[in-house]
Amino acid sequence: MTRIGADVTFTDGASLLGDDPIQTLVALSDLGFEGVLVRTLDEAFPALDRGAITEFSEEAARREMFVQVGLGKVNPYMTAELPRVRDLGGGSYLTGMERMIDICAEHGWTEAWTATGGYKHELPAPFCFDRFRTDVEWPLQLEATARFLRLLTPSLRAAGVRINLETHEEITTFEILRLIEDIGSDVLGVCLDPANLPVRGELIGDAVRRVAPYVNMTHLRDAVLVRTEAGLARFLTPVGRGFIDWSDLLGCVLAARPDLDLVIEAIGGSRAEMLLQPDDPGWRDAHPDMTDADAAALHALAADFDDLVATGRAPCLASLRSSPPRAADYRQFLTESRSALMTQVAGRSGAESRD
Repeated sequence: MTRIGADVTFTDGASLLGDDPIQTLVALSDLGFEGVLVRTLDEAFPALDRGAITEFSEEAARREMFVQVGLGKVNPYMTAELPRVRDLGGGSYLTGMERMIDICAEHGWTEAWTATGGYKHELPAPFCFDRFRTDVEWPLQLEATARFLRLLTPSLRAAGVRINLETHEEITTFEILRLIEDIGSDVLGVCLDPANLPVRGELIGDAVRRVAPYVNMTHLRDAVLVRTEAGLARFLTPVGRGFIDWSDLLGCVLAARPDLDLVIEAIGGSRAEMLLQPDDPGWRDAHPDMTDADAAALHALAADFDDLVATGRAPCLASLRSSPPRAADYRQFLTESRSALMTQVAGRSGAESRD
């Protein structure tokens, strides 16, 4: 049976839902969620306190909630931005990751989240994406990532844990699939975040079909594209309030893995505006797998934005760019997305029972 959980970001053990991981778990349960993705383990439990982690695991089991966790990121060119992981390893980032992998294995958390970069909110586009760093080109970052993943592979195999690369805003599904082919699908899979796919010039339906056989985790939220003076802007919306075809997406993903637990990722203080520039030659050169047909389709999606607003499905541009209260907006995004996703899952179950 498909269960629905929520991704939660922690800062020094606290989240927008609670002052500690167990309070957060209780809040999610009260909202009707059946599981949690803790992203990341060291942010929820900064000292990796085994007793606190066991208490959290037991509380989740008591509430019959599934638990997924995130680990440190795997691009060596940006791991300096995560010094706690290195500290946990006594100076070795690799050892810090291996400690968290062992904890995952101890509690039966066999699917773990990771990513290849971070978004730099304070920097202008395109330098806010690690893909466009000027100190090292993206292909070299991918090579370094592959080397680090190979170093992690023995620990992952010994622990029976798989890490899943998010379809994050700096990497394409083509590149993720090449890494999986190189490293092995037994230790490397996909965490599907469909709202990020257009940021890298990908059409959601095509990209989901590419990665569906390897999707073991999700970060589900909807999105819209809007024409702006700088290019096309991606904004996040709750599930059902954007342009994503959820029937098609769930059909692809759940056909490949019917028992997949679905996790929703909410937002904080903004709708996460991100710029894509399919008409800019330099931007296109950085996306060699993208086609002219992809670019045309993305422009068509942006052209539909006014209709989404007129029918009440999406907020207007001014509203998308506003910053609502973090905690209230966060909860509303989660609960609205959960309701829409439950309707979609129930519809699929009803259709299957009639076949």
